[in-house]
Amino acid sequence: MGFFYLKLMATEKNLSIAHLWFEAFNAHNLEKLLSLYDDEAQYFSPKLKIRHPETYGLVVGKESLRTWWQDAFERLPSLHYKVTSLTSNSDRVFMEYIRTVTNEENMLVAEVLEIKEGKIIASRVYHG
Repeated sequence: MGFFYLKLMATEKNLSIAHLWFEAFNAHNLEKLLSLYDDEAQYFSPKLKIRHPETYGLVVGKESLRTWWQDAFERLPSLHYKVTSLTSNSDRVFMEYIRTVTNEENMLVAEVLEIKEGKIIASRVYHG
């Protein structure tokens, strides 16, 4: 197989991971969501920084992600992300989406998933 074919395959696989990510997140399926991440994945979010300032917005590892998202799913049962754009290459996916929660204003969000060997190794969230 040629170099460009391998890059294309990696790009398509990363898009598939992004689709699975949204599917799991919107279903609030914590186990399925966490299965997409490397055990030592890093996650940065402005909302994490606000709710838990001691983290400076950064957590590392699946257990930290589990704690963060479980709290979010319990506090915000209507939390849902609507995809507006996905851009992928062989090592990352840039995702744009609208965060919706009942009785809150919609929020534009961008997130970058860094992917290595089929697992998310890092994620950074940006609010617009």
